[in-house]
Amino acid sequence: MASDLDAPLSRRKAKSAPTAAGRRHLPIARLASAGTFVLLLAIALRVMLVDDPDGGRPSAEVAINSTHNANAIVGDTATQPSQGAITVGPEIPLSEVDAAGGAWPDALPADEPVDAAMVAPDEAGNFADLVEQTEHGPIPRIGGTGETPFAAYARPSVTPTTAGGRPLIAIVVTGLGLNLSGTLEAIEKLPDTVTLAFAPYGKNLERTVGSARAEGHEIFLEVPLEPFDYPENDPGPDTLLTGQAPRDNMRKLFKVMSAFGGYAAIINNMGARFTASGTDFGPMMEELGARGLGYLDDGSSNRSLAPQLAQANRVPFSRADMMLDGNPARAPILEALAALEAKAREQGSAIGVISALPISVQTVAEWVRGLEGKGILIVPASALMKS
Repeated sequence: MASDLDAPLSRRKAKSAPTAAGRRHLPIARLASAGTFVLLLAIALRVMLVDDPDGGRPSAEVAINSTHNANAIVGDTATQPSQGAITVGPEIPLSEVDAAGGAWPDALPADEPVDAAMVAPDEAGNFADLVEQTEHGPIPRIGGTGETPFAAYARPSVTPTTAGGRPLIAIVVTGLGLNLSGTLEAIEKLPDTVTLAFAPYGKNLERTVGSARAEGHEIFLEVPLEPFDYPENDPGPDTLLTGQAPRDNMRKLFKVMSAFGGYAAIINNMGARFTASGTDFGPMMEELGARGLGYLDDGSSNRSLAPQLAQANRVPFSRADMMLDGNPARAPILEALAALEAKAREQGSAIGVISALPISVQTVAEWVRGLEGKGILIVPASALMKS
């Protein structure tokens, strides 16, 4: 290869001399970099030497109400570290929050279920969570927490498993509410452990049932059911009848059930024909089970299908052992009560049903006072009903 020294002079000059483009490129890049540096330096000096970060622009301070940390509850929640899963409930209205950021003493925690027993009943005797509104009025239902009217309205008592071997007797007085003075007298004379069953056709039921509940009595509702000799023997205008469409009987049942509130169970008024018909009695018992009510059979008919239907529908149930005033006079009633005592000692417990006749109420009131010395306890009927 020939050396560059051997090349003509003209060729060596051409190769070593910079081109016009090369002479322009290097100065421009350097000048741009230098310009940028000078500009940034000027800005920095301006910020450091002049106490005006707004750059001379006019400005004014305006007071603004901030919501940051204004709510104590929000502030506490935001600043506290999480301790695990957080249960979020409905927002608490401001009217229920005090100046310190806490809830008023009578406000329930938003994420806790409301127990029906924690809330006072209304004027009709119903707990709000145990009521369904119908065209006839409020009727019982199972509450949102699963509590049943039977559990909520039954009077607390010892049961056969907690009685320590002592015989237990329940007395149910029927036909109350039809006579105001007689009803109030029964409420006054009878001990609060006696269960009171009210007819749906009485006047002033709100007053009389309310008085009975205020005195501590357990309440049952009488439902009129068709007897064999109907209509010669008629228990009332809303009697549930055999052979009727179930929806018609349910309409009557709901009307009767809306007569008053606060009852734990149903007891039949007559009904030998109706309770012997599974086709007709079945839908009623199914409805009681779905609504959490008990059923007490008054024991007047051996053909009643109540035991089987109650078990199939998980209805708290029992059957009365004796009607106590078939002969409404003092001596026969006392004889019946003595027989009831014997049955209670034999079985461990027994249930007697008696009407609200003045002689019946007076006789039972006197008889009860002598039971303590006999080692027998009077309990509400619900205590002897099995779920």
